[in-house]
Amino acid sequence: MKTVFKTALLAGAAWSAMAGFAAAQSAPAKPADTGQVTEVVVTARRISESEQRTPVAVSAFTQRQLDSTGVTDVVGLQGAVPNLNIAQGRGSADATNIYIRGVGQPDALQTFDPAVGVYIDDVYYSRIRGTKFDLLDLQDVEVLRGPQGTLYGKNTIGGALKLTTRKPGHDPYFFGEASFGSYAQNDFKISASMPVDDTLAIGISALSDKHRGYVTNPANPAQSYNNEDTQAIRGQVAWSPTKDFHVDLSLDYTRETPNMTVGQATNTLKSAFGATLLSIPNPPPTFNWTTSTTPGLPNKEPLEHAGASVAATWNLSDHWTLKSISAYRRLTYDDFIDIDATPLQLGDVEVNVHQNQTSQEFQLNYSAEKLNVVSGVYYLRENVSSFQQAFANAFLTPFTFLRTINDNLHTTSWAGYVNANYALTDKLHVSAGIRYTDESKDYFRTTTTFSSLGALNNVTFAPPFPKTTWTNWSPMATVDYQVSDNAMVYARVAEGFQSGGFNGRANSANQNIPYDPERLTSYEAGLKSTWWDHKARLNFTVFYNDYRDFQASVGASEIIAGIPTPVLTVLNAGKLHTSGAELEFNLRPVPQLRLDSEIGYLDAKYSEFNDTTFPGGTRVWETPAFSPKWTARFGAAYEVDLGQHGFVTLGGQARYRSAMALSVDNADPTTHAHFPGLWQDAYWVYDAQVVWEEPSRKYSVGVYGKNLSNEVYKTDAQNFSSVGGIMTAYYGAPETVTLTLRYRY
Repeated sequence: MKTVFKTALLAGAAWSAMAGFAAAQSAPAKPADTGQVTEVVVTARRISESEQRTPVAVSAFTQRQLDSTGVTDVVGLQGAVPNLNIAQGRGSADATNIYIRGVGQPDALQTFDPAVGVYIDDVYYSRIRGTKFDLLDLQDVEVLRGPQGTLYGKNTIGGALKLTTRKPGHDPYFFGEASFGSYAQNDFKISASMPVDDTLAIGISALSDKHRGYVTNPANPAQSYNNEDTQAIRGQVAWSPTKDFHVDLSLDYTRETPNMTVGQATNTLKSAFGATLLSIPNPPPTFNWTTSTTPGLPNKEPLEHAGASVAATWNLSDHWTLKSISAYRRLTYDDFIDIDATPLQLGDVEVNVHQNQTSQEFQLNYSAEKLNVVSGVYYLRENVSSFQQAFANAFLTPFTFLRTINDNLHTTSWAGYVNANYALTDKLHVSAGIRYTDESKDYFRTTTTFSSLGALNNVTFAPPFPKTTWTNWSPMATVDYQVSDNAMVYARVAEGFQSGGFNGRANSANQNIPYDPERLTSYEAGLKSTWWDHKARLNFTVFYNDYRDFQASVGASEIIAGIPTPVLTVLNAGKLHTSGAELEFNLRPVPQLRLDSEIGYLDAKYSEFNDTTFPGGTRVWETPAFSPKWTARFGAAYEVDLGQHGFVTLGGQARYRSAMALSVDNADPTTHAHFPGLWQDAYWVYDAQVVWEEPSRKYSVGVYGKNLSNEVYKTDAQNFSSVGGIMTAYYGAPETVTLTLRYRY
């Protein structure tokens, strides 16, 4: 059956490509206006406006657009947005590693803040863990590229990922989906909403996603890793007691119980005393989807994520609107991570985290014919506590080793902002804004080492971490000119910052110094245009980023009590410059055919990278991580009208990424040669789908194939070489085929 599915998918993709070529060759000079490219209303500037009239680099997708290509979670956006790198985070089933234009933060350690902000219904999610969302009953997804500090605040130095859920309305709604496929995939989604009366509507959405692990244990083939086991539910209430007052209430709960997420060891592993523990060829062999972890390590990573939010909007007059967004969220997880991805007890870690956050935002907005103003104040209080255990008997063999950590991080963040858009003429508009942020962090941590080696036994390290406060001003200015009804050009300069913090891996006194915030200034210019009676759309952007005080997590080794000891440090290492260009092109030469492409070019390089642990005290020659020079996607879909038998859509896409580094420290400090396991060469991934819809389009049956060439490619890696030489790579999913049944009412 799988072979039949794959053959049909490949045939469909080939048909789509040939149809696109033929249509392009025969299209008349002035075709009839029989089909248009989809245009999405976005809220990138915290107001509703057309994507094509928004002077910001934003890519937007409706739920139906995502469904049409089989995108089921946020990681599926990989390739659909130029210069976006989004992948499942290393060693974690529900973390996301998001980089935009070479700016990001891949480490899920609870004391590290993200560099790309993630929002659902304008509620900020402050941890990387818990953000690999399954897409459930959404209105749209927006990816904002470049710093968004003025309107979105801290930790949007690279950009923002915004998900907006579909709200209950006056019309009854029902959606159901069931998917079955490779690796015993069984996914179910259901959404329903209905009006209670003229003022009140309610809705509920739920999902259950499961599949067997992509990776198996050769010593025990029944044991698998890198699977999925997620259940989630969301309830919503929409209430409009008057025409000028509206409230949206949302409650959500997610429970995950996946197995461990493991990768491949790519470097020879040694003890602290130089003895070889496991020899790995250089370059490492191609990953064969098998890994043996440490015997006895629990093969589970349970996670619970829950929250509530209330958004109230009050139209005070024809021009003034007051909005309140109140939210509370709670995240708990117990991770068992085999960092070295081998049977050795070298980098085995248990991490138990409890996090909660309370946020409140008030907006006062003004809207008139020529002037729009968005202003507000924002408050966030976050508490994160963790208990960690690191087991490394193999590292100190023949001695035993256990390190325990208890820590607590409390963050209080205040901000005030204002952003104004003014029409100087019918065609010329200017925008300007500024945000002030005051953020305090209070951190406490104790570390105790237990070992049969007397010098390390029962040694407690409890350094003072003084409460630290940082302040920031994030300005923005934009000018845009409407060249015609269908074309706009704009220029934008904006600043953002990523919060400072504390090193949650410090194990000696010289590592407990707080690190400062990162700062980034972005210069951007773009063209947004539609052509050929809205059958073609072309958006083009160029940018330059000046990135200062970037936070680098690096490793080294020092002698403590006569023992070689890993040093894991966070540095404000220096300066990074990125520049590039982005092209998004959509075409409907005939109503039945959709063609689209997204191409990104990125040039990223350090101008300063200070690290005293390296020869010469600098790493300026290293290659910035997750910054491929080229990213590209080419897609096509062709719909065949079967009359009373419905419609069949044949589609496919090809996604390309050039070579990229997967870790900050990715090269030998002496020779500057790349560590092969911490790099991914250029590669292509091919997807295709065949979807049948009955004439009313309420029912559909689709077959979706992902990675049909079964490309083996790395998506992330970690360098803990100071701990026995650990360098571990993580991989994208292998070939999968899925049958999906949908019903919409």
